[in-house]
Amino acid sequence: MAVTDKMSTVADRELTLTSIIDAPRAAVFKAWTDPELVKQWFAPSPWTISAAQMDVRPGGESLVVMRSPEGVEFPNRGVYLEVVENKRLVFTDAYVTAWEPSEKPFMTVVLTFEDEDADSKTRYTARVRHWTVEDRMAHEQMGFHAGWGQCADQLAALVTMR
Repeated sequence: MAVTDKMSTVADRELTLTSIIDAPRAAVFKAWTDPELVKQWFAPSPWTISAAQMDVRPGGESLVVMRSPEGVEFPNRGVYLEVVENKRLVFTDAYVTAWEPSEKPFMTVVLTFEDEDADSKTRYTARVRHWTVEDRMAHEQMGFHAGWGQCADQLAALVTMR
């Protein structure tokens, strides 16, 4: 680890996306925790999700397999750290199964779901915390804002249709 990483703050290693979604928190939370719903929105089009398995509880495992337009699959494994129904989800790729460390931890995701107003809108915030500043920069260069933004739009379209 570089010396500068040891002195970096969480803010230096974090990417954030906030969206107002015209649906209640319970619907947005469910779209994040129901594998069949996750398959419908979680990858920025034209990418898709070919498989999703979720044991949504602290210590529970998660597997989401993204498929490129060329058919190449990218499995993403992780573990849930915190689950507060309809309010908060925290998960990480630092562990892959039963507290087995991953080969290369990249991020911890903190999702919050808050009431936006009396009209059942949700303020959805994704905070993606990386292990190093370099990881954050790499994720940004991979298109974090565009990709996660498109996924948030797809999420909103899904939950407002229900």
